[in-house]
Amino acid sequence: MGRFQALGAVIWRLPSKSDEAISVVEISISESVNVETTDRPLEFTPRFSFPDMVIVAGYASAEERERQLASTFGSMQWLWSEEEHFRFDQSSRELCSFTFFMPSASAPSNVCGRVPEATQRLVGGLRANAVREFGLPQAALFCCGPAADELMCVRDLDVFDKPLDVRLGVASGLDLLVQEGALVGWSLADPARYLTDGFAAPVATPPSFATRVRLAECLALVSQPLVDEVMDQDPEAWRMLRATERSLREQRGDRHRANLLHRVVSGLIEDFEP
Repeated sequence: MGRFQALGAVIWRLPSKSDEAISVVEISISESVNVETTDRPLEFTPRFSFPDMVIVAGYASAEERERQLASTFGSMQWLWSEEEHFRFDQSSRELCSFTFFMPSASAPSNVCGRVPEATQRLVGGLRANAVREFGLPQAALFCCGPAADELMCVRDLDVFDKPLDVRLGVASGLDLLVQEGALVGWSLADPARYLTDGFAAPVATPPSFATRVRLAECLALVSQPLVDEVMDQDPEAWRMLRATERSLREQRGDRHRANLLHRVVSGLIEDFEP
């Protein structure tokens, strides 16, 4: 089952209508811990700290995050490990926060053109059956269309060969992807809406179309294979990099998000300029 091999079967207890809150699905996420869906999705707005991670949590700093660890359990990064942060409250055993880290590679465009559909979408939270630490490996690949309408991160290319069993909406715009009884990735709708820096809340206004397009370009530029071509000083890659940098610098509207993206691409130019 690839990098998500530890994530096991889903037990459908009762039928459920699409987009309804549920408490009827049980998912095995490790050899020792199962989670059951509840009717309480997280109420926190996702924060896309570009280009590193998507945070869904109530804390607003690294110090607050560290304090939360004392009263939670789940998965987290250890030395040399590549784990998602998936934290459950020790008292209620309910999901209270998570952080998904961006994959370092983009999937080929011909593969992303066949993004798998889900048979249904459900909305709810999660509750663990036991208080135990566990591992949750990061997704390996991402897809993002030219207008950045969705950011989909998956475990491997095999995910695109079959339909999804279900999308589980655990927070606003954020779905967990389940296929053949296994968690195979996650998806963030309209990722430009949630762009921010670190733990800061994203701006409330909707992103402009230009920002969405620039985000898709930036995601490609900071990930493999294109980032390798930038570092190797490939002329075409550098033409794309400079064009995106210029567009962001000259963009008139949605300046806060444009500045966030511009800082990243200008950093690439400073680090690897021929």
